Amino acid sequence: MSRPIWIKHAAQLATLASNVKGPRSKEAMSELGLIEDGSLWIEDGLIQAVGTTKKLKELFSDKLDEAEVVDATGHLVTPGLVDPHTHVVYGGSREREFEKRLEGAAYMEIMNAGGGIHATTRMTREATEEQLIEQTIGRLDSFLAHGVTTIEGKSGYGMNLETELMQLRVMKKLQEQHVIEIVPTFMGAHAVPPEFKGRENEYVDHLIHDMLPVIAEEKLAEFQDVFCEKGVFTPEQSERVLEAGKRFGFIPKIHADEIESYGGAELAAKIGAISAEHLLKASEAGIQAMAQSGTIACLLPATALYLREAAAAGRKMIDAGVAVAISTDCNPGSSPTTSMPLVMNLACISMRLTPAEALTAATFNAACAINRQDKVGSLEVGKQADLVLWNVKNYQELQYLFGVNHVNSVWKKGVKVV
Repeated sequence: MSRPIWIKHAAQLATLASNVKGPRSKEAMSELGLIEDGSLWIEDGLIQAVGTTKKLKELFSDKLDEAEVVDATGHLVTPGLVDPHTHVVYGGSREREFEKRLEGAAYMEIMNAGGGIHATTRMTREATEEQLIEQTIGRLDSFLAHGVTTIEGKSGYGMNLETELMQLRVMKKLQEQHVIEIVPTFMGAHAVPPEFKGRENEYVDHLIHDMLPVIAEEKLAEFQDVFCEKGVFTPEQSERVLEAGKRFGFIPKIHADEIESYGGAELAAKIGAISAEHLLKASEAGIQAMAQSGTIACLLPATALYLREAAAAGRKMIDAGVAVAISTDCNPGSSPTTSMPLVMNLACISMRLTPAEALTAATFNAACAINRQDKVGSLEVGKQADLVLWNVKNYQELQYLFGVNHVNSVWKKGVKVV
């Protein structure tokens, strides 16, 4: 049995504990459960007690000599960050497209010319499983160095059964090789592959009848996602795919209203999606529908910045009662970053979230968006000891000092990993 860990004298301990148990919206997104001179007691990878240093010193007075002591004087301590939307497993890179966009080419223009998602699909189909594992480990290491301890990972760069299976199997194998937890999402409906161009409905049938049964049988994914966008999948096609996935036990997610308002937010609410992603162009009706359905808005401010688009209306969504999570959208074309601290900064700057709301969006609400809130996302008794010690003294400073990685150290399940 490992020694207990006693983290003491945190200048500020942001527990994210709240009386609101589900995804948080409105005022609840500002409830950080702050403790000054905070302390945690950890045993066997789980949090045993949370409180002031004085309280825990009294509570564990007969065990203090046994503990490994971490002096957090002058530091902020938070839950490990959770990234609820990534495309972390892929082959190759697309730096040349970055230059093309700077010269004026639009996202869909590049994609329709064989670039974008299709370019990564070609490179991923050509990669071996070993190459994908090696590349992905590098990205996971970078996530960890930026304080991320749990991520969602989507397939979708295969768009044929063989490569979709390979992407999902890589995620499964990496669970045994890397400390970051990866929550898998099947996204065969990321685009219509070139071999099905002009036969979009046939590809939808192929997804439903040929791909979903195999992925369900192998238990390779928990969620299913679809890119509902003009020129990709219509709302009707997206609904068919997601409803079929629900019959196989997959929880629906949806890429919605990224390029133009297309009814994606409304569809997310209609089908009971756990989250809708992007939402740069979500309509007022869509926002209201999501607030009523409880669908989480997973917003991606780094993607908007990279594409030089106006960010999603995060402030409006929170005020309307939508629970907001944030994510890097780590992918090779529109957001090649692993920095959740940067994403928190951008959420404040470009979407007008407060520093407290940004931290909630990157921890507890992000955990809710991947159905992991019972294990991670807050520092509470019985949860995994996933936490970050930051080189700042409070949560405001974490968001104020822009574009800097303030991570001092990271623990995953009670083990120091950074």
